[in-house]
Amino acid sequence: MNKVVTSGKTIEEAVRQGLAKLGATEEQVAVNVLQQPSKGFLGLIGVRAAKVELTLVQEPPVSVPSEELRPAPKPVAEAAEQVDSKADGPSPYEAAASFLREVGESMDLQVEVDIKRGRDGAVLNISGSNLGLLIGRRGQTLDALQYLANIVANRYSDSFVRLVLDAENFRARRKKTLEELAERLANRVVRTHKEVSLEPMPALERKVIHSKLQNHPEVKTYSKGDEPNRRVVITLKAK
Repeated sequence: MNKVVTSGKTIEEAVRQGLAKLGATEEQVAVNVLQQPSKGFLGLIGVRAAKVELTLVQEPPVSVPSEELRPAPKPVAEAAEQVDSKADGPSPYEAAASFLREVGESMDLQVEVDIKRGRDGAVLNISGSNLGLLIGRRGQTLDALQYLANIVANRYSDSFVRLVLDAENFRARRKKTLEELAERLANRVVRTHKEVSLEPMPALERKVIHSKLQNHPEVKTYSKGDEPNRRVVITLKAK
């Protein structure tokens, strides 16, 4: 075999794979780039790998007998492992942050993303001007971006990671609004003896309602319907 075609996230990665298949060094091959890599729209749609063709221009050296082989010194082996791990790409959190900055640029917004890592994932705080465009009505745009950012992050992780997006302290303000709504509607149910069905909400917001009223002495809550139209119902407890 004196010619191979390989692909990878980057041209360098594709070349490395080709060299491994040929058992050759860069000096022994001619590299023809068949396809440049592309991240696609917003890093998600139309992602395209790099593709290269490697042709041997000089035969690789004859293999030495196994008894003459010696293991690489430990520092060299460790360095190789470090290079390989870094070559896989950015961390999941940095990849998601980069995606969010690209979204901001596509909307003519200059945004910064601060990553606060925790035990179960990370919170990505977006700062900048005109962030209302990224938050949207009742946080719908922010929730959509959070969904996409999680997809991006998990493309760069061997294990599942969970991201929460926030902007201008929206999550805390929204939580307070929902808790006040829960109390107000619970009082209405107690007063009228009629259950109340809220508008469809994402799971995180439904959880806020349930948590706020879980210890209420007179009402209880449950969810009904299928996503994305699942909603919370507040009703009287049975006596």
